[in-house]
Order: sequence, then structure tokens, then C-alpha cells
Amino acid sequence: MSDLLQKFVTDGYAVMEGFLTNEEVDALKQESEKLIESMPEKSQRSTFSSAESTQNKNKYFLESADKISYFYETGAIGSDGELLVPENKALNKIGHALHELNDVFRAITLDVRVKETCFQLGFQDPVIPQSMYIFKNPGIGSVVIPHQDASYLYTEPTKIIGFWIALDDATVENGCLRFIKGSHKSGVHRRYLRNPDESSEDFLIYDKPAPFYQMSSFIPVPVPKGSCILIDGQVVHFSEANRSGKSRHAYTFHVIENQNTKYSKENWLQYPEDKSFMQLYKN
Repeated sequence: MSDLLQKFVTDGYAVMEGFLTNEEVDALKQESEKLIESMPEKSQRSTFSSAESTQNKNKYFLESADKISYFYETGAIGSDGELLVPENKALNKIGHALHELNDVFRAITLDVRVKETCFQLGFQDPVIPQSMYIFKNPGIGSVVIPHQDASYLYTEPTKIIGFWIALDDATVENGCLRFIKGSHKSGVHRRYLRNPDESSEDFLIYDKPAPFYQMSSFIPVPVPKGSCILIDGQVVHFSEANRSGKSRHAYTFHVIENQNTKYSKENWLQYPEDKSFMQLYKN
């Protein structure tokens, strides 16, 4: 663990191979298939793309923090809401409260392996604000633009980590994660905020233009299924579109420090006032 933690501190990310067993991976994928059977009707279909601004105007996205919501690939839905690809290939992701509302995902999120990792990283009172099942389906899985997770889940001081668990082999061909080593030491470059202008049609805005990142600086990090990539909230990373014939499913969730930190009320993701983020050590 000490070598892994040192790599995490130095590079801003680290790979834990064999984090989940094949049986656990299969259980998560089977659960996602059950969730697909509960997909919303055509009138409720909402698309998601990190490269587009559609979710800025999307109340369904804004209100998804404490729910299990479904988001489709932009190329999967026609102008009348009809699916252009098979149902099991149409989704971009399911989020953002799988860790609370689904027993199978909850069990993995609260597993002792997750708790031990957070303990080793010095978390005193870690809480989980969001979780997502990412599909990255073959031929249609879209690009995820270069970003820092802290742009979306900002705290003062900043202490956030992501657990990104590969449920398929993640390869260069199917869109594995790519990182700029050491970029977590340069602060939070921009933030994604709730728009204070209530008259605007955009519910969400960035406070700054997108930074320029040199593509040659990114290092691909292919991993076998069952691996977990531990991601510092300030490290810059992205993934290419999946143009291969193989899927690249993943389960990911974020952990933030609750003790002596302040979760920004400007962040896009907000729970209702009568709810709070799930505490990792106390569940």
C-alpha cells in the first residue's frame, strides 16, 4: 500500500489491480442490466455529453443528485426521442445515487477495501456525494473532455478522490483513462456552478473558459477489469471515444472530506435540505 500511496501523491492517480473479483464485477454488470429494464419512457429521455452544453439547460440532470437517473448518448436518440441503437447500447451513464439507493452498488461502495483506502489517505470523515455507472458502449461511447473532478465537486480546502472501477478491460482502443501526471499540484482550473442568474436558460455554467491542455501530455492508463484507478480530484484526465467493438463499462464514485471542509453551495450537485451525503465510516 505504501508504494501505491506514494505514486498517488506524486502522480495524482494510482492503479489497484484486482480491486474487485470477477464475481463482483459480474454482479455489478448484471445489476446494470436490471436497471436498464427500468429505463424511462421516450418522453423522459435525457442525453449527456461532457463535450456539449445540453445538461446546462437540463433540469432532469440538475435534480439527479439523490436519484437513480438515466442519461443517453447524444448519438443514440433521434429528433422525436426514438432510439437509434438497441436499448442496451443507448446509455451514456446512470447516476448519481446508485451508492445509496441500489443494494448491489451500495455494498461495493461501502466495502472495507474502500474504507481502508480512504483511511490510508488520511480521511477523517469521508462522505460520498455521487456515483455513476459509465457505459462507454462500443462504437457510440462518447469522449469525456479533459477535466478535474474538483471542478464539479468543489470543497474548501480541496480534498476529493475518485474510485474508478473497470468492469471491462479498459484499453487504448476502447477509451481507457488518460492522465497528466502531477497536474493535481496546479490547483482547480475552473468550476462548474449553479447559475446565479435565475433569468438565464442555463441552469449551470462554467466560471472560466476551458483551459488548453496539450494532448501529448496525457498518458494512457489501460487496466484489466476489476482494477480500480484512484483519482485525485485535481488531476487532469480524459478519455477518448470508444470506436472499438468492445464495451468499456465502469463504476465510479467520489469521496470528499467532511471534517473541517466546506462543500460549496455553488456546486451543481446539491442534496435537498433534509438529506445529507452518505458517511463512509458510519455505514
